[in-house]
Amino acid sequence: MKRVEIIYAVVMVGALGAAAALPFVSHRGGTAAAPGWADFVNPGPLSAKHEFLSSRCESCHTPHNGPTADKCVACHAGGGATEGLLAKQSTRFHADVGMCSECHVEHLGQDHRPVAMVHGALVDAASKTTPSAPGTSEQILQAIAKASSTPPPHARITARELTLDCNACHANQDPHRGLLGTSCSSCHATSASAGGWTIPEFRHPSSLSTDCAQCHQAPPSHYMEHFHMVSMRVAGIEHAEVSQCFLCHKTNAWNDIKGVGWYKHH
Repeated sequence: MKRVEIIYAVVMVGALGAAAALPFVSHRGGTAAAPGWADFVNPGPLSAKHEFLSSRCESCHTPHNGPTADKCVACHAGGGATEGLLAKQSTRFHADVGMCSECHVEHLGQDHRPVAMVHGALVDAASKTTPSAPGTSEQILQAIAKASSTPPPHARITARELTLDCNACHANQDPHRGLLGTSCSSCHATSASAGGWTIPEFRHPSSLSTDCAQCHQAPPSHYMEHFHMVSMRVAGIEHAEVSQCFLCHKTNAWNDIKGVGWYKHH
């Protein structure tokens, strides 16, 4: 073998050895132990909120396992009894999810909000709860089986999604004020492609209906002196009650006042 070939072989073996050693070095000593390694394997920029972690892969990733829930919990479940992720009603359901990366995806750019609500992941998480926890895996699976045998109320939701307790997460966003119960799936869908919270089948009651207050709540100004001093006088209705929406408003838009036209004071 020629001397040049030997030199090339040594260089190649050395380069391959160095490349093979890089993951082990970063595994043992973190990203800082192998300068340039993070930039070399980075699949894309992080979102603006996580940008400060760009050079510290180990903050989110566990070697050989990728991003793991314990890394997320270390930052996002803190904040004490009143501020932590698990202390808030709207985010408490995360306690049983177990895998953050199914819904929260990073490395898609600084302007990307790393949240993709995957309701199916919540069903999967619920079916994996430990037998000692409320709502055991057997109970969840039985509920899924029962839902699977029951035709969904409409074509925009699946049988598996019927096992979700929508009210557990969306109670604070309920515009119906509890008047229509907690079975959100009887009318609503979960995915944006299926219409999301909008209801294509919904038709507003007749414009002659007088039961507006059954679904609609008047704004705060209607419960103050402003209602008597301004709202009533603009509409020309001097003796209306707050619940008698139909005396002043039209059903095509709240700002379309009978006998006045489009009026937006607020």
